[in-house]
Amino acid sequence: MSNAVVRFPGDNIELEEVDVAIVMESTYPFLKGGVSAVVHDIITHNPDLTFGILHIAWDSKAPAKDLYGMPDNVKWVDMMYLSLEETIDEFKKAIEDPVDSLKVARVIHALEQTMAGNHQPMMDLYREAINPQTRTWRMWSVITHHDFMDAAVRAAGDVDDITLGELFWLVRDFFSLAFTLLERINPPAKVYHAHTTGYASLVAATAAIQNDGKFFLTEHNLYVRDTVNFLLNRDMNLPITMNSHRELPNNTFDRFWTRWWVELGALLYIEAAHITYLYPQAIIEAQDLAGDRSKSEILPNGIVWEDFEYPRKRRREANATLRTDGVWRLACIARVVPIKGIIELIDSVKILVDRGYTNIKVDVLGPTEHMPQYYQRCLKHIAELGLEDQVVLRGTVNVRDVLHDYDALVLSSFNEGQPIVVLESMVIGLPVLGTLVGGMDQLVTDVLEEDETGQQIGPCGQLVEPGDSEGLAEMMIQLTQNLDTYMQWHQNSLARIKTIFLMPQVMARYNAIYRRLGAGKGGARTADLGRGPDDIQVGGWEKFPRQKDITYYAGGVGYHRV
Repeated sequence: MSNAVVRFPGDNIELEEVDVAIVMESTYPFLKGGVSAVVHDIITHNPDLTFGILHIAWDSKAPAKDLYGMPDNVKWVDMMYLSLEETIDEFKKAIEDPVDSLKVARVIHALEQTMAGNHQPMMDLYREAINPQTRTWRMWSVITHHDFMDAAVRAAGDVDDITLGELFWLVRDFFSLAFTLLERINPPAKVYHAHTTGYASLVAATAAIQNDGKFFLTEHNLYVRDTVNFLLNRDMNLPITMNSHRELPNNTFDRFWTRWWVELGALLYIEAAHITYLYPQAIIEAQDLAGDRSKSEILPNGIVWEDFEYPRKRRREANATLRTDGVWRLACIARVVPIKGIIELIDSVKILVDRGYTNIKVDVLGPTEHMPQYYQRCLKHIAELGLEDQVVLRGTVNVRDVLHDYDALVLSSFNEGQPIVVLESMVIGLPVLGTLVGGMDQLVTDVLEEDETGQQIGPCGQLVEPGDSEGLAEMMIQLTQNLDTYMQWHQNSLARIKTIFLMPQVMARYNAIYRRLGAGKGGARTADLGRGPDDIQVGGWEKFPRQKDITYYAGGVGYHRV
């Protein structure tokens, strides 16, 4: 267990320099989830490096209990709160600082240039008027200046859906968020590793400037795309571009917020020294949001093969007794929330029952308390369709203790990155039925190259478009009615894990990136020889070396599309 120092806002505690400061938004180490699990893996599998956690929470009521048992190489956790209620007194004082029209013009110019794609004036403004270490004046009070509000009115345009007062409070919200995140001196680190764009990356980028470090970004999914689509109540997988603020919003409020997220993301992509994505398509989609391929690479999540010896053995035993007319148990490992498509999954089971396939049972394993109304809606839907014997919402369980009791994994999500639960299922040989979102095609259906022979490895399941209950039902029928297909998917699940998803390989690449960016002491590890500056500059992810070459090219990708 870690003896990490926890610093809360207002504490007068000096934090020691670490190799890597990981910046999290309301996740590790106080909330369980896929991203938190990845971060914990990074820390535990890199014991030669020291870590700190910059934790962004909404307010002081947020959870603050360590749920992971942080290891000893975590030296500190530095807390910050987004809510204006936590900083209202300081913010009020800040906006009382006098500013003249010339300084207001500087701020307006920087904002206009940022929106035109030129980010240098904004970076100059940060050093001159925001960074507590270097500023010669403070910009926060420009919000109260009539010149600035005139500019805000011009930006709003000729609209009738927002009053001047509402516009002021909207702009104030942007300023208060920026104030909370930027009006601080961050603890020292050599590398600041953010696991989303948005606020985590803003903190990481400015902390790197303050401490002469490097800003490293990992995109578990496309944060800007997901955030804007959620704001606009759109399908989470629809594309978002730099022009989306002009094309998509139906009101001024949404237009301002859309532009905020898009422009913030573009600025942070530019500031990042290096960016990793979980799957190839993400790099392509990020280009529409100012993502830079030249400093991007694919680095998937990893899984420890040896941790799953027992459940693999149990699955081999269970496979020997599988029958097409026997009971099939499928696990859906997901929170009971709309984005996971639980209602749509229930509908697919209804289709199965109506066709006479009553031997297929689905258990939903995951928290039910995140959206109680949706959970109750799902229970009601199950009851109305008479599916109490076919669909059970079991709530939170220790997935690793029970996963081997199921014959396959089924996911009906409308949005995913690269789910850890899929890797956990594949490493014991479970076929995967899911939706075509995020990096699911890389995990399940895209052709991969085998480690030793260079032969191609086929799919370990099937994918359908999100919301396609009929297609999901068809996949479940195919899975349970063709044992040859099932066993092929079983074997492919195991083989696919060994290509690019084994934990030692993934963590060697993280270590190499950290050290390339300045972390660590002494000489470079062997992994550093795998990918050098040339690989990063030309987009080494496109080289697709075979897995038999990975031993030498430790940072290679070993992945290709056909």
